[in-house]
Amino acid sequence: MTMLTFSLDEYYRLPLFEVDDERHRALGGWITTDISIYKRTCLDALAVVADLVAGQPPSEEWSSENYEVAFGPWGLRFQNVWGPDQRGEYTLAEVKEAVEEYWTFLASIPDNPRLIREYRPDLPEREAELLLWEETWERPHPYRGVLF
Repeated sequence: MTMLTFSLDEYYRLPLFEVDDERHRALGGWITTDISIYKRTCLDALAVVADLVAGQPPSEEWSSENYEVAFGPWGLRFQNVWGPDQRGEYTLAEVKEAVEEYWTFLASIPDNPRLIREYRPDLPEREAELLLWEETWERPHPYRGVLF
């Protein structure tokens, strides 16, 4: 079993999570709050993790409205600015596993057929977001060919 299991709330279609070990509850909270339902933000998190695993610094600092976040070779440290008791520190291996699992979850959510996207509406949203990420950062996404 994975450390976090993700699902969608049936009424609001917002991400929910369950933990096997209470130690991972803060990580699930950070992922579902800071990344939320945004595939492009999850692509950013995957790239940060991949860069760190490769021994490179992240291309930029993580930006968040709700958390003070620090990524480094040690992994991830964060604290919710609105709830001081909502903080966590996780190894790079834990963060990698959790964010990969979250991408798999997000990518499995069917596209909304009523939503009209400007960028590459001919592609599934996950593929369009990947291309847009690569155009923005002018490099192939480190997970290209791995998770997508």
